[in-house]
Amino acid sequence: MGKVTFRSPFVPEELAQLAPLDGVRFATAEAGIRYKGRTDLLVGVVDEGTTVAGVLTQSKTASAPVLACRKHLKKGEARLLIVNSGNANAFTGKKGREAVDITVDAGAAAADCERHEVFVASTGVIGEPLDAGRFAHLIEGLVKRAESDAFEAAARAIMTTDTYPKLATRRALIGDVEVTINGFCKGAGMIAPDMATMLCFIFTDAAIAAAPLQALLAEHVETTFNAMTVDGDTSTSDTCLLFATGAARARGQEPVTKTGSKKLKAFSAALHDLMQDLAIQVAKDGEGLSKFVTFVVQGAETHEAARIIALSCANSPILKTAIAGEDPNWGRVVMAVGKAGEAADRDKLAIWFGEHCVARDGERAQEYDEATVAAYMKGREIVIRVDVGVGDGAAHVWTCDLTHDYVTINADYRS
Repeated sequence: MGKVTFRSPFVPEELAQLAPLDGVRFATAEAGIRYKGRTDLLVGVVDEGTTVAGVLTQSKTASAPVLACRKHLKKGEARLLIVNSGNANAFTGKKGREAVDITVDAGAAAADCERHEVFVASTGVIGEPLDAGRFAHLIEGLVKRAESDAFEAAARAIMTTDTYPKLATRRALIGDVEVTINGFCKGAGMIAPDMATMLCFIFTDAAIAAAPLQALLAEHVETTFNAMTVDGDTSTSDTCLLFATGAARARGQEPVTKTGSKKLKAFSAALHDLMQDLAIQVAKDGEGLSKFVTFVVQGAETHEAARIIALSCANSPILKTAIAGEDPNWGRVVMAVGKAGEAADRDKLAIWFGEHCVARDGERAQEYDEATVAAYMKGREIVIRVDVGVGDGAAHVWTCDLTHDYVTINADYRS
């Protein structure tokens, strides 16, 4: 099977411009971990006093870096982020743990900080040993030359099959002090997050303690990254970290130490908006996609039941291929709803493709017109709405279609 040169049809004409953030600096390098002629190593330096929160994959075969992050998050303190692309350092046994130790030790020495203040992440091929000796010696130099105006470079260094870097920025008030939130992530395949997305790193100059920071991140993951899927496969490496440098204290921001503080209302809304932006960007860069698809489920018993039904639709290969073929096959939606295992009233089921009702009260809608709905399916962005008729629960899931290019990309990934 020949390789495909794929470029998402949703590559933005202009990337989001992220201004420098007080207390955050980046440097990248070409370490030759897997790729040639492109950066594959990122070092992010944050000022002393930075707090950190994180959500990590629930996979039972989680990578060595994920296990290290889980341990280090207990302290809630950060000074350094080290990320490599091209090798996931997952299912690598003792060698994987040793690679993490070498990386963390090198980072702690370079930043003159404690080991628990160093966070690591890896993305790429699973099962191949990661030789940390190929890049550990570079970390000290990267720490020294890290620059504040390098968010785009940082985002590019962690890409694998992504066709563009995903960046977002928001501003919010805490009291009467404006703070900034900048974030970037990567992901295009093996995307069905069970906490976050493949890799996502968010930074703010706000002064927020680790506990309320963790509560906000965990809350917003549910309706952003956990509401997005490309192919139904949860990665071994999913990592989302949120760093707060506290630099806004110098501008008069009173530090927030209590979880649930009303002072964080505007910040919370801005953080959610940024995370949603990044999640949608990942779905719009799904491997081989031709269409971005939103499934909206209403009338379910609970929000969680609606989410499960929406994911059943969004992860159905036979439904996703119908969308790729621009076939308004609403029967496959009926199938996906039924197999989800959540309550649904067959005789009240209603389905819309865009604004076009195709099924109502458990059968084809009288006004259904094949040509009209087929014309709608030719669009690049498709919305499919389902009412399952048993309650008030509602949820949405973002995804993409499934094309021949997805098969080609993944058939050739290691070769």
